[in-house]
Amino acid sequence: MIENRIFHNIIYKDSIDFASACVRGDWENIDQILSMPPQNIVELIKDSGLKGRGGAGFPTGMKWSFLKKEKGQDAYLVINADESEPGTCKDREIIHYEPHKIIEGIVISAYALQVKSVYIYIRGEFYKEYLILQNAIEEAQKFINIDIAIHRGAGAYICGEETALLSSLEGNRGMPRLKPPFPAVAGLYSSPTIVNNIETIASVPAIVRNGSTWFNTLGVKGAEGTKLFCISGHVNQPCVVEEELGISLKLLIEKYAGGVIGGWSNLLAVIPGGSSSPLIPKSVCNSINMDFDSLKRVGSSLGTGGIIVMNKSTNIVKAIEKISYFYMHESCGQCTPCREGTGWLWRILHRISEKQYTSRDVEMLLEITDKILGNTICALGDAASLPIIGLLKNFKTLLLENSR
Repeated sequence: MIENRIFHNIIYKDSIDFASACVRGDWENIDQILSMPPQNIVELIKDSGLKGRGGAGFPTGMKWSFLKKEKGQDAYLVINADESEPGTCKDREIIHYEPHKIIEGIVISAYALQVKSVYIYIRGEFYKEYLILQNAIEEAQKFINIDIAIHRGAGAYICGEETALLSSLEGNRGMPRLKPPFPAVAGLYSSPTIVNNIETIASVPAIVRNGSTWFNTLGVKGAEGTKLFCISGHVNQPCVVEEELGISLKLLIEKYAGGVIGGWSNLLAVIPGGSSSPLIPKSVCNSINMDFDSLKRVGSSLGTGGIIVMNKSTNIVKAIEKISYFYMHESCGQCTPCREGTGWLWRILHRISEKQYTSRDVEMLLEITDKILGNTICALGDAASLPIIGLLKNFKTLLLENSR
C-alpha cells in the first residue's frame, strides 16, 4: 500500500459530509490557494505532469494553457462525469466517497482558468450520485464564488466525447463536432471551454497543496502520479484501487483483487483500459506495467484504467462480440465508416461466434477496421475497431482453425 494517495476515502469509506471531508484535509488553506496568481496554478499543474484521466491522457496543464478568451468574454469549465466506458466505475466511486474533493477541485480549477460558470455533465442513471454532488455543492457554498450547475445526460456513450457532450449540454443531439476549432477556442455556446474528467479535476487540490514535485515523483516518466484502477471480471475481489502509474498489472490483480479465479495460470487475457482498449494475452500480462508508454508498446492502451480480467472459461470471441454490439448500438450515425462499419463488424463477429464463418470473414474484419480507423470525426470508430484488432492480433490462429 502506498502512502501518497489522493483519494483516501475510497479505501476507508468514512462519512462524506463537509466536516468529515475537512478532517481529511479537503478545503484546507483554500483562501490562501485562491490568492495565488491564477497563472501560477496553471503552471504548477503543467509542471506536475498530470494527464487527463478520462482515457485520452492529454496533459492537463497544457490543455488549460490553450484557453484563450478576450476581455469580458464568457468562458466555461465543463466536468465530464458521464463515465460510459464498459469496465469503468472510478468516477462513480469518487462521487460516492470524495464529493468534496471534486467540488474543491472545480473551485481551484475555475479560479486558475478565470471562469465564472461550471457545468458538471453527469450520467443520467447516476441519480444517487447527482444528489451527492448537489448536496456537496450546497455544503461548500461559503467557498464557492462561481456558478456550478449539474446537468444529467441521457445515457449516451457518445456524450463521453467532449464535443458531443457540449452539443448535448446545449440541448442538441449529442453528436461530435469537427475540430478545429477545439473547445478551448470555441466550445460551449461557441465560447472558450475546458472539458476535464472528474478524476482529473479531483486530483488538482492535492497537487496544488503538495506541489508539482511531489506528484511527478510518483509513477514513472511520462505517466506521473497515481491513478484509480477498476478491476473486474474473473477475479476473486473486484475493486477500485488507487496506485502509482507504472505498477505491474499482475501485482494489481493479485494484491488488490485477490487474484484470478482459478489462479494466475488460468488467465487467458486482460482488457487493461476499458472496453475500447485492445486485449493483451497472458504472455504479455506476466510482465506488463500499467502506464501509457508500456501499454502502447504492446499494442494496447491505459485508457480509463478499467481492467477486465478474463480466465480460460471465457469464450473470447463472444466477449469481443458483445463489446462490438455495444459500439454498434452507441454509434451516433454521423460518420459513414462508423455508422455502417460497426454493424458490419458485429455481424461478422456474430457469424464467427456461431461458427458459421469462413477464413474470408476473418480477413474482412481486418479490412473493415482498417477503413474505420482514423476516418471518423470522433474516436468511437476507433473504439469499435481496436478490441477486434486485439482479438485478431492474439487469437487469429484460433479463429482460422475453426473456420469452414
